[in-house]
Amino acid sequence: MKQVIRIVGIALCCILLLAIRAFEGSWFYDPLLEFFKSDYKELPLPEMDNLALYGGIAARYLLNTLASLAILWLVFFDKGIIKLSALLYLVLFVLFFAVFSFMIYTSDGTDNLLVLFYIRRFLIQPLFLLILLPAFYFQKRKVN
Repeated sequence: MKQVIRIVGIALCCILLLAIRAFEGSWFYDPLLEFFKSDYKELPLPEMDNLALYGGIAARYLLNTLASLAILWLVFFDKGIIKLSALLYLVLFVLFFAVFSFMIYTSDGTDNLLVLFYIRRFLIQPLFLLILLPAFYFQKRKVN
């Protein structure tokens, strides 16, 4: 029975991650969504409310982080893994958010847009889960 609850919990967290992605346009302010879907290499950055953009990016990162930590907890049931993951998520958020903010603030709209695209991608997608989950799995297998 416990195994079924764990699987259902993991499935619900994955559905939450999918919902965050599916409704990103309506739940979060991000004019860069449409900008990066266009031929952005030739265009300047769109006019945007930077404070709302930063809030939307931070909120999305927080929701992805909470769902990712829940998945890690349901898979491993290890407080050490959760503490380390939470610390990694925090450090990586501060690092990537600082770089993202600096690039938005200093960009004239035509240079380094590819770097801005990927930095933003790490902030708005649960990519760290795709790195941490197999890393902890292989670490656990090696120890046991």
